[in-house]
Amino acid sequence: MPSEKKISSANDCISFMQAGCELKKIRPNSRIYNRFFTLDPDMQALRWEPSKKDPDKAKLDISAVKEIRLGKNTETFRNNTLADQISEDCAFSIIHGGNYNSLDLVANSADVANIWVSGLRYLVSRSKQCLDLIEGSQNTPRFVWLKSVFEAADVDGNGIMLEDTAVELIKQLNSALKESKIRLKFKEIQKSKEKLTTRVTKEEFCEAYTELCTRPDVYFLLVQISKNKEYLDANDLMLFLEAEQGVTNITEEMCLDIIRRYEFSEEGQLKGFLAIDGFTQYLLSPECEIIDPTHKKVVQDMTQPLSHYYINSSHNTYLIEDQVRGPADINGYVRALKMNCRSIELDVCDGPDKEPIICNRNSMTSPLSFQCVIDVINKLAFVSSEYPLILCLENHCSIQQQKVMVKQMKKTFGTKLYTDAPFPSETYLPSPEKLKMKIIVKGKKLPSGEDLLEGEVSDEDEEAEVSRRMSEVCEVLPKRSWLCKELSDLVSICKSVQFTDFESSMKNQNYWEMCSFSEAEASRIANECPEDFVNYNKKFLSRIYPSSMRIDSSNLNPQDFWNCGCQIVAMNYQTPGPMMDLHTGWFLQNGGCGYVLRPSVMREEISYFSANTKGIVPGVSPQVLHVKIISGQNFPKPKGACAKGDVIDPYVCLEIHGIPADCTEQRTKTVQQNSDNPIFDESFEFEINLPELAMMRFVVLDDDYIGDEFIGQCAIPLECLQPGYRHIPLRSFVGDVMEHVTLFVHIAITNRSGGGKTQKRGLTARIGMKTRDYTMLRNTGLKILDDIFKLAVHPLREATDMRENIQNAILSVKELCGLPPITSLKQCILSMSARLVNSDNVPSVVLCMKDSFPFLESLGSLTDIQKKVLAAYNQMIQENKTLIETAVTVHDKIVECQKSAMHLHEELHNLGTKEGLKGRKLSKAIESFAWNITVLKGQGDLLKNAMNEAIENMKQVHLACLSCGLSKTGGGSVDAKSKRSLEAIEEKETGDENGRL
Repeated sequence: MPSEKKISSANDCISFMQAGCELKKIRPNSRIYNRFFTLDPDMQALRWEPSKKDPDKAKLDISAVKEIRLGKNTETFRNNTLADQISEDCAFSIIHGGNYNSLDLVANSADVANIWVSGLRYLVSRSKQCLDLIEGSQNTPRFVWLKSVFEAADVDGNGIMLEDTAVELIKQLNSALKESKIRLKFKEIQKSKEKLTTRVTKEEFCEAYTELCTRPDVYFLLVQISKNKEYLDANDLMLFLEAEQGVTNITEEMCLDIIRRYEFSEEGQLKGFLAIDGFTQYLLSPECEIIDPTHKKVVQDMTQPLSHYYINSSHNTYLIEDQVRGPADINGYVRALKMNCRSIELDVCDGPDKEPIICNRNSMTSPLSFQCVIDVINKLAFVSSEYPLILCLENHCSIQQQKVMVKQMKKTFGTKLYTDAPFPSETYLPSPEKLKMKIIVKGKKLPSGEDLLEGEVSDEDEEAEVSRRMSEVCEVLPKRSWLCKELSDLVSICKSVQFTDFESSMKNQNYWEMCSFSEAEASRIANECPEDFVNYNKKFLSRIYPSSMRIDSSNLNPQDFWNCGCQIVAMNYQTPGPMMDLHTGWFLQNGGCGYVLRPSVMREEISYFSANTKGIVPGVSPQVLHVKIISGQNFPKPKGACAKGDVIDPYVCLEIHGIPADCTEQRTKTVQQNSDNPIFDESFEFEINLPELAMMRFVVLDDDYIGDEFIGQCAIPLECLQPGYRHIPLRSFVGDVMEHVTLFVHIAITNRSGGGKTQKRGLTARIGMKTRDYTMLRNTGLKILDDIFKLAVHPLREATDMRENIQNAILSVKELCGLPPITSLKQCILSMSARLVNSDNVPSVVLCMKDSFPFLESLGSLTDIQKKVLAAYNQMIQENKTLIETAVTVHDKIVECQKSAMHLHEELHNLGTKEGLKGRKLSKAIESFAWNITVLKGQGDLLKNAMNEAIENMKQVHLACLSCGLSKTGGGSVDAKSKRSLEAIEEKETGDENGRL
């Protein structure tokens, strides 16, 4: 922090400003000057020096200030050639005068910027008398509450208590605080008063608690959203939840309920306000967690074929150590099943006393009874998830003990065993929904059509891989093993077969047959023919297992194979680290049921997707992820670290995992010697081309010249991220959640080119017509098809233009209001309405509904800046109106082209023959056809989503205008005519949903 005393009130901010500090002053000509800024003792003016101006002119009267903007949100910043070198979190602007001139400044840290912004906002919104009253008062609700806490514990009523009692009392109020830190704070306070005693007064208790428990980051946020008060009322909280946290259908009563549950003081609970302590507790509560609560339960369609899901999978489940020396341990199965694993491995061998065993065949130490293992599986199989469990049998038993295995499984699992024969008439596997509470055996199967009691089959998958390598090197015939009919009959829809090539598989492989790939083989295929791998996995299950060279049980990167649609990527659960973090994080979604639905572009029969795509995925709207790392809480010292004593120097790494085009990594600055509440205040942006496959991993490290040490991490799928201010619970190296160890962040997800997800705010980046990206259709070389696709070119461009025009129009309004792109529309309208007032603070515009759309009209003369704002607003409404009224027609044209092309899908080979295409050229034509169909379907869906979002935007804008008093009645209530207008917008939405869209 910039001062030794922690900032915990407006008075602390004002005292800091009166002492002054150096700020960089940015001029419109891009020049930057270092100036020393101070606030006058009477708090009436801001001054700076040195200056060529007269001292009385090198100042700015507080009375002339219109607003304070945090960030680079003025023309001066936007047009500055050095803007990219200026931190968004250190920049702020003071808007002053009737023409809304700006004084643009940059602090040397985000902390200092926050102090100036909070202090100036407080001064602008309050009179001098109010400040004096607060400054001299110790009767704020917080102090009244703290005194009552002290007095309740002061049984003698002497106004003094033992330090041990005071320490315990503060620990009860804030369990995250360390006892040593509380005692140190009491010593500091008493030393400043030249006292040496083990007793604590009421004032010392209040002072210690305030300094220990006031987080500056939360204080600055509270002041910002409370309109510069030091508490939130129900209306402040409602706006915060709607505009920042993405909560819908929030009511005043719901906000009052939150206040009653989290506010510490009795006065606050009765009067309905949330002070700093209650607000901090609320932000740390499960109600504000980072993971979308909808993903706490199964939310995805579970009726699709099994091959359309990623499946939580374990490799050598029985191991809890490395591959060579590790003994078999029943806890391996317990751990995997409790972590919602849906595919586990059983390496079964002949055991003593004619009883099969499970063991590590490399060491043969500490074998497990097969019966014991399946008993545990039967007990835990469906405790964490009711969806099917796959048992990958690696069978190394004799015929006699195979029969024992079958008998034991049938007796133990009973009707849970899925042994229904697959239907040859079907083309896809059953769904997880249909297979609920079923145990599926994956393994070898005797040839069909032959009535054999036993027979030879190829060796098990991983053994076969080693055998194949040996046969290539030593010219030894691949090993084969014997299989009994009874065990063969237990295998139904997961018959294990060997992979040869995609062409053979697509022609000859049955949907109930699946292949296992070694890590090396799967990596080669993924690099050489990613499109074929994706298409193969639409119908068939693929299992990927780690390289046999990973004798330390290290893990492969599962993302590499998820990108190709591989469903069963087997992980060594016993080995923690970044790869296991990704795997655990990925399967948090969809209720943690162990099944995650793949993106539609990887499931649909006629679609094109390549994991190696370098940019935009056809038919998918890229999103921009905005992350602000604000602060950390209670970081532990890294285990085993001893070089620096008890201090740590933390920094945060932000990793994006997904398709290669999305993978990137950034980091914050290092905060020196602060583990309790390091303030980072740094913002980052990531463009995500395929959000459904993207994951964010936050990693906290200790910066050390010897080697950076791990502190904690958290990996979360992008689909699960909640917008707004969130605390992220960090996990230890072995994956356990660490108590009270969190990362405080702000998340926003915006769309670069239309579309959007529910509760993920906003619409960003202005894209001009000349630089606009259009997803192009490809030439197939088949004339009849190319003629059809040509008809879609204009509707596709029209759809893109309408979506982008809305984005640009919204961004223009935000820029004129001095707001960043991630601002919600409701916040934007509130800010705009404050500008559109006359000298008497009366609205200078009025809501005028035209065709049910909320346009604004002027009431008398407007200033130039007001005219610009009004014109930009009405342009935004017009662009939304155009899209809503035109989208159905454009969408129909796109869909008609898609349908016409699909009618010729079955004739592709015949058409190619007529055009003289064969071999590689014919394959290219089919690939281009799939690309075009993917583009048409995707762009149609994006237009549909954009229309629904535009309708919702108009409803929100209309309601915001009414709440700002811009209706002709002048109040914040909804009059009868406005109600009819809202109903008309809703009718448009209902009509479109029930109609062609």
